[in-house]
Amino acid sequence: MVEEALGRKVSLGLDLIGDIAILRLPQVSREEEAKIAEIVMRVHRNVKAVFKQVSPVSGEFRLRRLEHLAGEKRLETVHREYGCLFKVNVAEAYFSPRLHHERFRVARLVSQGEVVVNFFAGVGCFSIMAAKHGKPSKVYSIDLNPAAYRYMKENILLNRVVGIVEPMLGDAAKLAEEKLERVANRVLLPLPELAQHYLPYAAKCLKARGGWIHYYDFVEARKPREALKEALKLIPEQVEGFKLQTVYGRIVRSVGPGRWQIVLDVKAEPLKPV
Repeated sequence: MVEEALGRKVSLGLDLIGDIAILRLPQVSREEEAKIAEIVMRVHRNVKAVFKQVSPVSGEFRLRRLEHLAGEKRLETVHREYGCLFKVNVAEAYFSPRLHHERFRVARLVSQGEVVVNFFAGVGCFSIMAAKHGKPSKVYSIDLNPAAYRYMKENILLNRVVGIVEPMLGDAAKLAEEKLERVANRVLLPLPELAQHYLPYAAKCLKARGGWIHYYDFVEARKPREALKEALKLIPEQVEGFKLQTVYGRIVRSVGPGRWQIVLDVKAEPLKPV
């Protein structure tokens, strides 16, 4: 429909977060932007506001600059995903609807009574999904962004997981050393840009008998199979008293030509008998 309206082929990206649409557009005129926004609202009838992304996701809090194109001039919405509700301001906190399957996959791996630590938790998506669809006794949900932390607390209430998900504001490395050492059966590292640096801190959180680390990163490769081979090289043989073995890996999504986001499910076992 977009191509018909503009009379030429265009490549665009679309994120639907609650009733807000965020477009990644090529170089088009203001008039063409307005037409595209109108089409999005016509096709996706639940969409009440359309924004254009005018900068890449960047910075300490993983934010992007947005420009209003059509509909209501608001940035706050509630996103629904696998029976969970996530309230978010799309300009103040990181949120990717494209990770919905991955969040659900990991949540279903969480066994009865597990303690989970979620680094870089944002508004609490992985944490709350784990609490709702897994069987944890506790999920420690950490983020450095005060706005994300504020929404995380709201979402814990919205999803009725108070007492299971514990929100924590601060740097995950510092909290791992000061409050979360040897508490977890499972640790999530869903920030590719920092996963390698924070891997030792994730291991610090694991109980002495070991556990699981879900490791996310970006890999450059021509094809998905090559990307997974390269990804396996990112995990050291051992860290913080544990030997590491990658049990499962997959491509989460393509993030550009020859660039892939991957996840590795890594089993950590103690180097010495416990």
